[in-house]
Amino acid sequence: MNSVIIVGGGIIGLLSAYELDKSGVKVTLIDRQQFGQESSWAGGGIISPLYPWRYPDAVTRLAKLSQELYPALIQHMQQATGLDAEYLPSGMLVLGDYPNENPQAWAAKYDIQMQTVDAVEIQQLEPQINDQYQQGFWFPLVHQVRNPRLVALAKAFVQNTNITLIENQAVTDIISEAGKVTEIRTHESSYQADAYVVSCGAWTSSLLKQTGIDTGIKPIKGQMLLLKGPPGLVKHITLSEDRYIIPRKDGRILIGSTNEDCGFEKDTDPGVKKELLDYAIRTIPALNTLEIEHHWAGLRPGSTKGIPCIGEHPQLGNLFINSGHYRNGLVMAPASARLLSEIMLKKPRSLAEKDYALCDGNHNKN
Repeated sequence: MNSVIIVGGGIIGLLSAYELDKSGVKVTLIDRQQFGQESSWAGGGIISPLYPWRYPDAVTRLAKLSQELYPALIQHMQQATGLDAEYLPSGMLVLGDYPNENPQAWAAKYDIQMQTVDAVEIQQLEPQINDQYQQGFWFPLVHQVRNPRLVALAKAFVQNTNITLIENQAVTDIISEAGKVTEIRTHESSYQADAYVVSCGAWTSSLLKQTGIDTGIKPIKGQMLLLKGPPGLVKHITLSEDRYIIPRKDGRILIGSTNEDCGFEKDTDPGVKKELLDYAIRTIPALNTLEIEHHWAGLRPGSTKGIPCIGEHPQLGNLFINSGHYRNGLVMAPASARLLSEIMLKKPRSLAEKDYALCDGNHNKN
């Protein structure tokens, strides 16, 4: 395999291109707009699934491998470009006890550093938090990254490789013959390669339907707020009520997020804005004084159980998929890119590829 075209320039596509380029493959990366402007830009940047024990084993394995790969990857790209993705060891504090979910058993199974904390320890970790919380779980090794800066870092890095970057061209057609893709087409041109990858997030199913499959991947909207605060007011990533509060290095605080199944509609809702702000103030009352700097929405590539599809198209031998990461695209991106590259280049697998294979439109196996 000498050449590959990747459709979709979010963080999954960018890192997939990086992995293939490292192995000497000639890669072309195409996006319908500028790279990384959808869910890769819009999310929270926690390098851990939210409430990580709730996910299938396949998600945990991908997330754990990514957490191992991220430090060296970020360091390598930052040294090469001089950019800072704000990859920070914030730690993650999950409030509540979850007696019916047994997080302790999950942590023991996967050797995850997690400790139970009581009211006193919660206040020590996060002094501004509402003192109603009596128990929680502390993940000291969880990092965060600032999404737009990670995308900018990855784009700047690949610009200095042999990867060909094509922005603002939407792929409209996948042309196949005798069980293989022969070309893809945009409104402006057509492109040929030895193999092809579809990694276009919430738009994956729309494009792949013409190849005779339904991945089940669909857009799920998430709305978020950004507050302008002083550095140090909030110290750690904090989760409760299925929401999160993320402190940035410069003092800004991200509040998220909703989970809305409403198609490709990305409008923001004043009512949701109030709900998110009320949640934040209820959790950390000192946020009441902060200015709302931004309210936006993004579209995640939703998939049942959150398991992405990584691997070969079931009918077209040179077409591959790396999509459907739902809320955990940044979390699982390095490992997903690594596994895809291993599958395409027939290398030993870091993870069991069957767990992520698309089969009859349902790849969500535990």
